[in-house]
Parts: sequence; structure tokens; C-alpha cells
Amino acid sequence: MFQDNCLAGHAAFISGGSSGINLAIAEALSRLGAGVCIIGRDLDKAQRAARHIRAASGCQVLALSADVRDGDAVAAAMAQARAELGELSIVVAGAAGNFFAPAVGISSRGFRTVVDIDLVGTFHVFRAGFDHCRKPGASFIAITAPQAVRPMAMQAHVCAAKAGVNALVRALALEWGPAGIRVNGIAPGLIGDTEGLRRLQDSQPREAARMREGLALRRFGGVADIASAAVYLAGPLGAYISGAILDVDGGFQLGDAAGDFLTATR
Repeated sequence: MFQDNCLAGHAAFISGGSSGINLAIAEALSRLGAGVCIIGRDLDKAQRAARHIRAASGCQVLALSADVRDGDAVAAAMAQARAELGELSIVVAGAAGNFFAPAVGISSRGFRTVVDIDLVGTFHVFRAGFDHCRKPGASFIAITAPQAVRPMAMQAHVCAAKAGVNALVRALALEWGPAGIRVNGIAPGLIGDTEGLRRLQDSQPREAARMREGLALRRFGGVADIASAAVYLAGPLGAYISGAILDVDGGFQLGDAAGDFLTATR
């Protein structure tokens, strides 16, 4: 595992950090000594998450309210995080939106909402982060998805948004590399302890079991798997990785699990 306090002296900014995968990332970074700022639209929820993280690690944790679709709000939150935590060395763009619908059933507003949260929101977080990050030495991480490269029915909006995120990661890695900033993405697969998959396992256990058997590793992942990948990319072990999309999916993109997932969620 990672050495205790290996991120002491680091400060992290995480959008969507009050729940799920992003909360696990915030917890992992804090346990390893980093100061952490989490943002979300629901300030009460973010503050509860911050208290939980702080109690477990003893490190400084800041909770702020901001909608990633609002570039000015993100910039203001980033500036406050810099003022309270110091120069940022880890920036995670994790806020996302999703729903299942056929393309003919998605309104223009619904399509735009997902693109605005996932793609435009990632740009807002990264662009604001550039102004307040450690140069050289900062690590920027986008949470993307397998849909970026493996098209899925009922997910046209997500496929488009996440493909854009992947392209943005690579473009920024190219542009910002000379400043010493690394930009990467993590594409989680089927994560068993997220709210969506828990609901599916409770309501359709046979379909969930079939999906699990379609994975190369024959098991769902956990939020800790994604957090470990983020720590790897954020810290010294990943110091020569930039412009990469790290698939943390147990072989999701290799087998039949994606097809079973679509069948189960229709």
C-alpha cells in the first residue's frame, strides 16, 4: 500500500467529493496527509462529508458549495481553497450526471445538462485549477467512463460527454506538460458499493450476478479501487504518467458485462 503521510504538504481540490467514488478519493488523499477541499451543489452534504473525512484523518478538510457548470463559482471556490490550504498539487474533476434513455427520448436540455456537468464542468475545474496549482508538480485527474470508448445504447449523451473528457485530458496534457502539470483520467467500471449498482443488486439480483460473471475478474470493483488509482496518479509513483486514461474496470471493456448492464437497466 502507500506509505503513511506520503502526501503530507499536498493540497487537493475535488469536485463531486461529497459522495461515492469522489468521496473515497477525498478520504484516501486525506488519510495520506493531504489537505482537501471538496465541492458540491449541496453544501450541507459536503460539510457532513468533510466532518467525516476530518474525523478519520485529522487533516484539514474544507467543504464549499459550487456548481461545476458555473465557471465563475468554480473559480471562486478554487481561489478560496488556495487561500486556506495553500498551493494546490492535486485537482480531481469528478462531478458527473447520468440517466438511461434512448436517444430519441433525450431532450436537448437533458443532453446539454450531462455535457455541461461532465465535459464543461471538467474544463471549468481544470481551467481554474491551472491558476492555483503547483507548477511544476501538479496532478490533474478527470473521472471519465468506459462509455467514452465503448458505445452503449441508452447512453448517447454520456458517450458524447465522456469522449470529450478523454480528448480534453489528452489536449491539456499536451499543452500543460511543459509547465510540469500532469493530466490523466480514470475510467471506473462496475463499482459495487456505489448507489446505482447497489440499487440494481437489490432490485435485480439475477441480472447483477450475470453482469458480474461477464467481467474478466468475475467481481465488481469498490470505490477503494478507484481511490487507489487516484493516489497512484496523484503521487510520486505516477510522476511520469500524463495524457493517459487508466481503466479500472476489472476487464469490463473486454467481456459481456457491458451488454448485460444495458439489458438490466432498461
